[in-house]
Amino acid sequence: MKTLNTITMLLVASAALLSAVSCGKSGYVSITGYAQGGNYQITVNSEGASVPPESMKHSIDSILNVVDFSLSGYNKESLLSKFNSGETIVPDDMLVDIYSRSYDFWKDSEGVLDVAAGPLFDIWGFGFTEGEMPSDEQVAMTLSGCGMRRLVPDMDDVLSADGTLAPKDLVLEGLADDAPVLPKLNFNAVAQGYSVDLVASYLYSVGVHDMLINIGGEIFCDGVNPSGQAWTLGIDKPEDGNNVTGAMVQGVFHSPSGPCGIVTSGNYRKFYVKDGKKYSHSIDPRSGYPVSHSLLSATVIATDGGDFLSTKADALATICMVLGLEQASAMVESMPGIEACLIYDEAGEMKAWTSSSFVLE
Repeated sequence: MKTLNTITMLLVASAALLSAVSCGKSGYVSITGYAQGGNYQITVNSEGASVPPESMKHSIDSILNVVDFSLSGYNKESLLSKFNSGETIVPDDMLVDIYSRSYDFWKDSEGVLDVAAGPLFDIWGFGFTEGEMPSDEQVAMTLSGCGMRRLVPDMDDVLSADGTLAPKDLVLEGLADDAPVLPKLNFNAVAQGYSVDLVASYLYSVGVHDMLINIGGEIFCDGVNPSGQAWTLGIDKPEDGNNVTGAMVQGVFHSPSGPCGIVTSGNYRKFYVKDGKKYSHSIDPRSGYPVSHSLLSATVIATDGGDFLSTKADALATICMVLGLEQASAMVESMPGIEACLIYDEAGEMKAWTSSSFVLE
């Protein structure tokens, strides 16, 4: 959940923000609730589903609760929090899976996305602890003791016979003694997209084909809306102070046919200003410092036919925000099944770059 809540769902009724199930047109229902520090809104076509909407809501809430107690760094009772505090844990399948996917993102991005760089976010004040304006020495020291380069590729491979994992077990052989700093993980870059994908997988399992899932701004959609058309979504204008999702919209677009994950990341809602300079929450884990470039927000659509599309879109949006406009646009153009809208500043004017099949209205 690195990603800021920057995508606005335009066609889902916004009145029902409490935990509820409400009926809509032609079998469409809206399921709403609270999770991961914000609201979720899900619209599904319930016709032909094997369970009623009330059962869907119960299962969705259960899934999100399991995610919270497994992957959340804000829930002090989660497996992740206990691991980060140095405890020996018994990882569940969810933690093992997201670690493996995150390792692949780290490898494929050549270190641009690094879920083991959590201590860097902490010292800059964008992680799970307080911090602000570290010294160059503190950045260098923190950088030397964290990162996926120190850790094994597969968590399953280092579990003890009883299924337990001590933090030191995750460190590569030969580094555990030489580098006594225990690893700390932060899945903010992928966890919310991962949650969306888990909910989508559940909805498919009960026979839902037309759906729009919005959890804190991370989106998955498939099929059509109640009018039989593609889902219509909007991108928030990435202006400092635009803290209300949907208050100022840069433009709207229509979802591609078939399943797709859609995530926006930006630097305009989580930052601070020190001595006249803006420090954003996008930290380059290769250097240890916040990025400084013209890219304001990145909206990524993943439609590549694989699974966990929102997780992939979540990761790629983060990667774009670290790379900046030129490298991010080149990356998007090189990846089949990936489209993006990159909003950037040019001499004080907000402009948008879009990939070939991304139409912003």
